[in-house]
Amino acid sequence: MLEPAYQVDVVVVGAGIAGLSAAHRLTSAGVTTAVLEAAPCAGGRMSTEKVDGFRLDRVGQLLSTSYPELRLTPGLGALALRRFAPGVLLHRDGRTHRAGAPAAAGSARGALHVVRALASAPRGPAASPGRAGAPVGGAVDQARLGAALGRIAATPVERLLSRPELPAAQALAARGVPARMIEGFLRPLLAALLCDPELTTSSRCADLALRAFASGRLCVPEGGAEALPELLAGTLPPGTVHTGVRVTSVSTTSVTTAEHGEIRCRAVLLATDARAAAELLPGLRVPDFHPVTVVHHTTDDPAPALATGTSLLLDADRGGPVAHTAVLSNVDPSRAPAGRVLISSTVLGAPPDGIDTAVRIHLSRLYGTSTRRWETLAVHHTPEAVPAMRPPHDLRRPVRLLAGLYVCGDHRDTSTVQGALHSAHRAAAAVLADLGAAGSVNRSEPAPTLPRAA
Repeated sequence: MLEPAYQVDVVVVGAGIAGLSAAHRLTSAGVTTAVLEAAPCAGGRMSTEKVDGFRLDRVGQLLSTSYPELRLTPGLGALALRRFAPGVLLHRDGRTHRAGAPAAAGSARGALHVVRALASAPRGPAASPGRAGAPVGGAVDQARLGAALGRIAATPVERLLSRPELPAAQALAARGVPARMIEGFLRPLLAALLCDPELTTSSRCADLALRAFASGRLCVPEGGAEALPELLAGTLPPGTVHTGVRVTSVSTTSVTTAEHGEIRCRAVLLATDARAAAELLPGLRVPDFHPVTVVHHTTDDPAPALATGTSLLLDADRGGPVAHTAVLSNVDPSRAPAGRVLISSTVLGAPPDGIDTAVRIHLSRLYGTSTRRWETLAVHHTPEAVPAMRPPHDLRRPVRLLAGLYVCGDHRDTSTVQGALHSAHRAAAAVLADLGAAGSVNRSEPAPTLPRAA
């Protein structure tokens, strides 16, 4: 059903987290804003499927408590983050080892804490100092790793971005990092953080990911990934977000929609994914993408929950399709009904044939228990889940195309939640600077129509 609507200052195309957070900054500055979303609901790739009381993320990118934009973005004050245990668990040669407890940001005491945590981490016989089974080597290597994490946590971002840029795997080798530390810890960790198992990502982006890991805690939004866009959408002024509206063309002063005609405005902000943005504005760069598949299982067997607690478990052996896995119901109990265990596992790259069987076999080794009776809840494959950030990568790709036309999203920054929110921050600032203090549009002109806000 349609109703009369107003002519707005800014039309935001796309109701993912970038578009919604930009809308918050614009409306907070007194700029009238309409967010148009082609899908039936807001959220974009940060969506969560609900199945029999379970909340199952479709992509499930990892967040960090150290992401600045989670604190700076208007509308996210009530966001609840559920933290993983410090560091990660690494599965190597049939054994599990804890490593990488993050330091307190910027403090020498925090760096010392990392060294001690790594040096005192429980190790089985195969993980004793100097033995091949230890993912990061002996006590000396563990101390070096802890010190390195402490240093990177304290390093200003500008200094990281001034380093020579190479593919991450080449940069680690060129810096003299021992191969056992790369393969045993840094590769599986960075693969999980960047969704890039071959570490072709820009070394600068990899350094930023390590800095976020070392200065904070890995986490997920309570209630599922959709909690973040739902919170942003729900705290915008009523009537701001309109779903089920497909935009077919844009200009600096209007957008044309498939079913609802033309909407005139003073500026347009494209906040879609990279491919959809390029379809509306031919010539915009479309990056390559990293595919991600998330497989969700449930069981009433307490063994996996007891084995890993609230830790993220990485496969340092690369012995199967699963890059990382966690008992998410331990980390966030709201994601599973009482008495059930939710295990969510991520496959990076092209998924294998018979993915559920392959994942079950791999998870049986990782968790040390039979998975034969586990129930598969969902298999979510997203071919274009994460924009690739291969060098040379511009971490601050322009968001102002020309006066009146802007673009934001994780493809303009880093391919993370932090990057999406930061690009929106930059784009909203550019819009406000161009609009200046001219005030809102004259609403006495004939108004277009919009669908009823959702």
